[in-house]
Amino acid sequence: MTDQKYNEIDIVRIEKTKINDVDFNNIDFGRKFTDHMFYCDFIDGAWQQPKIVPYQAMTIEPSARVFHYGQAVFEGMKAYKDDNGNAFLFRPEDNHKRINISAARLAMPEFPKEYFMKGLTTLMDMDKEWIKPGVGNSLYVRPFVFAFEPAISAAPAQAYRFMIICSPAKAYYTSKVRVLFAEKYSRSADGGVGFAKAAGNYAAQFYPTSLAQKKGYQQIIWTDASTHEYLEEAGTMNIFFRINDTLVTAPTSDRILDGITRKSILQLAEDNKIPVEVRRVTVSEIKEAARNGSLKEIFGTGTAAVISPISAFEHSEEVFEIPDATDSYATVFKTKLLNIQHNLSEDKHGWRFEV
Repeated sequence: MTDQKYNEIDIVRIEKTKINDVDFNNIDFGRKFTDHMFYCDFIDGAWQQPKIVPYQAMTIEPSARVFHYGQAVFEGMKAYKDDNGNAFLFRPEDNHKRINISAARLAMPEFPKEYFMKGLTTLMDMDKEWIKPGVGNSLYVRPFVFAFEPAISAAPAQAYRFMIICSPAKAYYTSKVRVLFAEKYSRSADGGVGFAKAAGNYAAQFYPTSLAQKKGYQQIIWTDASTHEYLEEAGTMNIFFRINDTLVTAPTSDRILDGITRKSILQLAEDNKIPVEVRRVTVSEIKEAARNGSLKEIFGTGTAAVISPISAFEHSEEVFEIPDATDSYATVFKTKLLNIQHNLSEDKHGWRFEV
């Protein structure tokens, strides 16, 4: 391996690529990783020299604070390639802004935008062959930061590591999902960290989601922690309801993630003159809409799944099936979004970022 310095990043390149060992037609989400990874340490009150090295295991002391006090946040984003071999990220500056919002809430240092964008684009350029063309193919990009100071006193760490790793991906959900409306467990509460992409948010979801799966449901639509009367998020996604021809979604708050796909869908709805209401949505309202036929669609939105249609939901032992919509908003929005991401249509909002 040869060491070099490139664009203010220290780089060690892989001796032999792993790409030929990967069957890109049969990939389990998040289990294969590209040749390189980016990292940068925060020590003595400052971010140190950023590095790109071969993807590899790390040595971390068992007393690292992340294991004991959960200081860890992450982002999810994707890179795409068009048929001409050009590669693009989707709204990466929004991911940088959001990971710093998450970090600040967990008393972690914000990562400089220059380091983030340069590390991201350099890593994409080095592992560009891992981004496969074709709608449905992508490279999932995972920036994250965690506390690695070896100390178990209950206080914010003094040392952190920011990293970016990448994993080739295909569709996350391949069919419609059935969901359970939460009646007991909560994803987040007022004044908490629900708006942040904190690692612990996801760990806390696993148990109630496993209970839902035992009943034959793939995900949970979370309700507010105080009354369980208001619908807020779907699993790890933002949630949309179509009532007649109006698209309805809950407002962001300190309980609900400000999803980048969510924001994109709201903009696409405006572009296509689809009426939108951003407001609190009650369980009783959606159940009544399902009964009277005005509930046309429910779908979740997020980076991994893009858009995931929901075919049925249960609440208080009552199951509601949602008929297929002949003019599905979920299908229209997903097609429009994927076409922008894959450089198949105009990007009038400047969401595509070429790398």
